[in-house]
Amino acid sequence: MTDLSVNIAGIKMKNPVMVASGTFSCDYADFIDLDKIGAVISKSVTLKPRKGNPPPRICETPSGMLNTIGIENPGIDAFIKKDLMCFSSFSSPLIVSIAGETLEEYIELASRLDGESRVNAIEINVSCPNVEKGCISFGVDPLATIELVRAVKKETKKPVIVKLTPNVGDIKLVAQAAEDGGADAISAINTVLGMSIDIKTRKPKLSMGVGGLSGPAIRPIAVRMVREISKAVKVPVIGIGGIMNADDAIEFILAGASAIQVGTGNFVNPRAAIEISKGIEKYLASNKFSSIKDIIGLAPDTR
Repeated sequence: MTDLSVNIAGIKMKNPVMVASGTFSCDYADFIDLDKIGAVISKSVTLKPRKGNPPPRICETPSGMLNTIGIENPGIDAFIKKDLMCFSSFSSPLIVSIAGETLEEYIELASRLDGESRVNAIEINVSCPNVEKGCISFGVDPLATIELVRAVKKETKKPVIVKLTPNVGDIKLVAQAAEDGGADAISAINTVLGMSIDIKTRKPKLSMGVGGLSGPAIRPIAVRMVREISKAVKVPVIGIGGIMNADDAIEFILAGASAIQVGTGNFVNPRAAIEISKGIEKYLASNKFSSIKDIIGLAPDTR
């Protein structure tokens, strides 16, 4: 038997395939067995309800999509009261993504979730504007990242994962800052900033002009960054970015990821996560590897 199980910072998963924040909900139970997924990550939740950005908020691009959803969500009160009940219908680990505009908001969110037994871990979305410091993102400033992660760690005993933005000069520095702050794992990458213009109207296709690019178009960028991060930190790295099938997932694992997240792929194929898990198992068996751990970071730096 091939061993697909992984342990990410104390989160025991039956396989390394997770579903990414903002791309998955309990509604998928109508199509797949949620208990066969390694872990489910909730849509990012904020302290107060958010309506999100005005439409149009999504547009297709070559080998991907742009989005500017604006973290639409019901807020932490409604999430705990309603969403957690839905997530209790299956046993796979639940990781809750949190997003805030200030340090204090992240602190309160972590504190509120710490007492919820259904929540197995917290993923910090650091691609949010830091209103207190000039509307930049926490994730582009190593010092702000350290401060944020340390503050969240003080409020919870649950494992803390930090999801990094690729829109930085050197992602290794931010990854190291997250580790120094106490992160138990790092997930990378979030969407890449992009823009698309309608040549007929001569206007941006998204209401906010710029949006986050996801899908296969960003996979080579993500693989490179996962490789760099895995060499720069000791904590587990979770790979994200354009994973559509098992081959894509294996590429990230060979680059150094201990687990992966499926995002845009869920929109194309609701069964993607389960099919990817089976594909990884088949790859390991056909190449005579007994465990997923045998191929983590196996690819050399040069040919």
